[in-house]
This record gives sequence, C-alpha cells and structure tokens, in this order.
Amino acid sequence: MGKLVVGVHTAASVVKIVADLFREMLPDVELVNFLDDSIVQAAVAAGGVNEVLASRMYHHYVAAELTGADVILVTCSTVGETADIARQLIPTPIVKIDDAMCEQAVRAGGTIGVLATVESTLGPTSRLIQRKAEEAGRVVEVKTRLAQGAFQALARGEAELHDRLVLDVIDEYAKEVDVVVFAQASMVRLLPLVGHVAVPVLSSPRLGVESVKQRLGL
Repeated sequence: MGKLVVGVHTAASVVKIVADLFREMLPDVELVNFLDDSIVQAAVAAGGVNEVLASRMYHHYVAAELTGADVILVTCSTVGETADIARQLIPTPIVKIDDAMCEQAVRAGGTIGVLATVESTLGPTSRLIQRKAEEAGRVVEVKTRLAQGAFQALARGEAELHDRLVLDVIDEYAKEVDVVVFAQASMVRLLPLVGHVAVPVLSSPRLGVESVKQRLGL
C-alpha cells in the first residue's frame, strides 16, 4: 500500500507550492490537503494563537490522523507551536515545514535574521530557532524584521508590490546578520530574486518536503 501524507495549511498559495514539490520529490506518495485560511487572520486579530485557535488546529490534526496519514505536514509558521502539543497526543508523526530550515539556519551562523510579512510568525519562528540552537549546543542571536504592508498586498492580489516591499527590506537587513530566514512558506516565491544578497537566504518548503521524505524512509 502506498504512503499517504496530509498537509495542514492556512494559506491557499502554500497548497500549490507543496503539491508541486511532492510531484517533483515524492511522485509516488499520495498528498491530501486540509486548508483553513481563516486561521492566520484570526491569529493576527487575537495577537497570537489563543486556546480557541489551538483547539481548531488540534481538530485538524486529529482529522488528518483519521485519514490514515503516514505523516502530517504542518506548513504554517504562526501555528507551528500547536504541532508541538499535538505531537504528544497523536501517534502519527508530525513534520513542521520550518524545522529543517531552522536547523540549517543555526548551522549557518550566530546571528540569524527572521524576515516576515505577518507579525504573528515572528515569535514562533524565533523560538523555534532558539530551540534548535539549544539542541545543537549553539548560542545564536535572532533579529526579526517585518516587511510592512507586504502581506496585505499579496492578499489583494498585488504580488509584484508584495515582492518589492520584501526586497526593499532584505538588502539592508542582510548587512546585520549571517543568514536570513523567510518566516513563511509562501515567501519561497522570492528566492529567485535574492541571489544578489550577500548572505544565505533560507526558505522552508523544499527542506520541509525533504524532511517528510526522510520520515517516510524514502
């Protein structure tokens, strides 16, 4: 019987990104996607992931388990910490799309820049980096930066404005850090545009799908 992965998403754009990577990297694995695109907006309005939102995410994880998933892939940075709780309650392995990226960032340098377009992702991503650093026995400094207005531009369908607002930030920001981390999987669209940046720029989707592949033993 073939392998089944369930992706739990909060952004429609990430569903396509992950599906494309599965076709490339895991063509024989079935991918089922759960999308709740109201979660991030609710988290922003609430100032973070509250108990209600955490409960909603937990129910998504339970539903994913009930499909018979071999692995659950969580693609949203804002809600990533809900996966840490679910891992203690659900036997199905849960892979956070950010885990491998944050591990690589810790290996890349002592000052790590976290760049986001949604403020609610900054805290969870920064804490994940610090945890990965502790696990690796390293001490790092995390600096965060928000590309103001970029998320709203993308939500309006103004992709070019979104990209310009992020790129306006990254050149100066890169002078302060050893590596830049894109805090949201949706920001992977910018990787072809940052080849000129003097430090490594990391994005999570490909690294996250590679982690799923390893977890499946493929």
